[in-house]
Amino acid sequence: MMTTPPILMSTCLLGVRCRYDGSHQERAEMIELLKNENVIPVCGEQMGGLTTPREPSEEVNGKILSISGKDVSHQFHRGAEDILKLAKIIGAKKAYLKTDSPMCGCGKIYDGTFSGVMINGDGELTKLLKKNDIEVIPVE
Repeated sequence: MMTTPPILMSTCLLGVRCRYDGSHQERAEMIELLKNENVIPVCGEQMGGLTTPREPSEEVNGKILSISGKDVSHQFHRGAEDILKLAKIIGAKKAYLKTDSPMCGCGKIYDGTFSGVMINGDGELTKLLKKNDIEVIPVE
């Protein structure tokens, strides 16, 4: 029986096709963690009610907008809040999240112009987890 707290992990890092474009970001080292840790896969966009595939989204002036201009802030906030609730229920103290996204980005996110330019910042889930003293480990 594992005695360490469960770890949250971006589902896409485990090879699940849940990214905006229907792809994944599988990382062998993340799958390796499954052998020794209690990993709980999460996808904030899906938990917030967005479909896969979906339009890419970026933070623009404090809102999360899709490339066509649709405001998806509510879905991003709801997904992040549900993951935080889950983290508290299971006692998670750490999360491995995929970098760059408007949900999971840690330290760097896209600048809101949909041009591939990065700026300093955190995604919605990362901000919420950090605010609640859950360590976020970015995974490229």
